Amino acid sequence: MSKVSATPEALKLIEEIVADHGPVLFHQSGGCCDGSSPMCYPQSDFRISERDVKLGEIGGAPFYISASQYEAWKHTDLIIDVVPGRGGMFSLDNGREKRFLTRSEICSI
Repeated sequence: MSKVSATPEALKLIEEIVADHGPVLFHQSGGCCDGSSPMCYPQSDFRISERDVKLGEIGGAPFYISASQYEAWKHTDLIIDVVPGRGGMFSLDNGREKRFLTRSEICSI
């Protein structure tokens, strides 16, 4: 069962990015400044660690989170949305004047 979904706006932005860059993947940032920003990378440019957890796929793109962050968020469903602003420095949504944002919903255990 997938622990991540995307709003229609996020799916549209994923389509735009894939049209420009080819297949992508997401990794949920764990940094203090980008904690709510999922980072979007070309699939060929990002190495998934054996400790990363795949939460599911959005718009055909795999979505990962670090194992330690997964432990803290395992009872949470992530909803990827789009808001005005700049994406993370190395994320493919940067420079588009809109960025991905992670919202969450607590699930029952």
